[in-house]
Amino acid sequence: MKYVVLIIDGASGWPVESLGNKTSLEAAETPNLDQMARRATVGMTGTVPEGMEPSSACACMSVLGYNPKVYYKGRAAIEAKSLDIPIAAEETVFRANLVTVEDGIMRDYSAGHIDSNESAALIKFLNEKLETPDLKLFPGVGYRHILKLKGRPETLRAACKPPHDIPDQPVEGYLPKGEGSDILRSIMDSSAELLKDHPINVARIARGEPPATQLWLFWGSGPLPKMPSFKERYGIGAAITSGVDLLRGLGQMQGMDVMCIDGVTDNIDNDYALQMEEALKALDIYDMVVVHVEAPDEAGHSGNAEEKVKAIEMIDRDMVGRLRDFKGDKLRVLIMPDHPTPLKIRTHAAEMVPFLIWGSGVRTSGARRFTEAEAKGTKLMVAEAHNIMSMVVRG
Repeated sequence: MKYVVLIIDGASGWPVESLGNKTSLEAAETPNLDQMARRATVGMTGTVPEGMEPSSACACMSVLGYNPKVYYKGRAAIEAKSLDIPIAAEETVFRANLVTVEDGIMRDYSAGHIDSNESAALIKFLNEKLETPDLKLFPGVGYRHILKLKGRPETLRAACKPPHDIPDQPVEGYLPKGEGSDILRSIMDSSAELLKDHPINVARIARGEPPATQLWLFWGSGPLPKMPSFKERYGIGAAITSGVDLLRGLGQMQGMDVMCIDGVTDNIDNDYALQMEEALKALDIYDMVVVHVEAPDEAGHSGNAEEKVKAIEMIDRDMVGRLRDFKGDKLRVLIMPDHPTPLKIRTHAAEMVPFLIWGSGVRTSGARRFTEAEAKGTKLMVAEAHNIMSMVVRG
C-alpha cells in the first residue's frame, strides 16, 4: 500500500456574502474532490486541542499523527529546524515577520507578500545593524524569518500576537507585553527606524507595493522536544513537500525526507501539477508522501475570496485529479485542511475541519461533496485529529 496526505492549508471557513453565503469549499468547482467524497470516508475532526493556539503548527502536527498536547513546544523552533538553525539550551527563537505598519495600523502582515530575494536582503541589512553575540537574524521564505536570542529565557513569557490576527487594526494594543517584552519591542522599534528609508522600500513604494516597515516578533520557543520518528510510530517511510519552513521543519522533526521541488511556493503561484507529479513519482521510493499547499490560507489571511476559491479549484484540477488517475500500487489518500481560515476574520479559527480518506479498502460514509456541511452530515466525528493517521495507515 502507498499513501498520500494532501493538506489544503486553511481551505475550510465560514459562509460569506460575496460567495452567495457559501464557504470557499462550497463555492469552488471541485469535480475531483466530489467524486472522491462519494467513495470515501468523510467526517469532521478537531486539529487544535482546547486551549491551544489555532496555528498551522498545532494543526499540522495533529494531521501528521502527533498529539500537540505532548509534542508542541512552540512554532519558531520548528521553522528554525527547517532552516538548520541550532538552538542551544540557553537560546530562544522567535518568528520575525516583515510587515507593513502605517500610521500605527497593521496594513499587511506580509509586506505585500514580499518575495524571498528582497526579504533576504532586508534581513541581511537588519542583521548587520543589530547583530550582537546574543542576537542574530536568519532569513526564511518570503516574509517569514527567525530571530535568535541568547540568555533571554524571560522573553518566552512575553505575550505576543501574530500580525495576521490584527488586520487593519491599531498595533499599539497588540505589541509584546509583560515579562521579557522590553527587548522584543526594542528590536521591533529599531527595525522600523532602520527600514524606513531603505532603497528596497523606496523602490517598492514607487512600484505601488507595500513597504516592509518593520519586524514583528511572535511565536517564541526554546529547543525542540524529542519525538519518535514517523517510521517508528507508523512503520512506514515518508517524505514531505511544502513551500513553507514550518511543514518542512515538522517533517524533519519526524524523520521525514524533505523534497525540494522547483516551482513549489507559499502562494497562489505554486506549481500544483508539478508538486503532485513529483510526489507521486516519489512513491517509488517512499511508502507515504505528504503534500502541503499554502495558497488557500494566504488568500484567507488577505480576505481574498476569489483567490481562495481559485486556489481550491487549482488544487482539485492539478493535484486531486492526478491522485484519482494514479496507476501504481494500491493507494490510500487523506485530504483535509489543517484549520479554517475564515475570510470574515482573516485569521485561523479553532474549529473542526472536514477530512476525507479515499482509496483501497476504504468505505463510503455517504458524502456527496467535500464540504463542511457534507462532512457534518455524515455524523462521523473524530474528536482529536492526531488519531486519523492511524485510521489511514492501519485502517
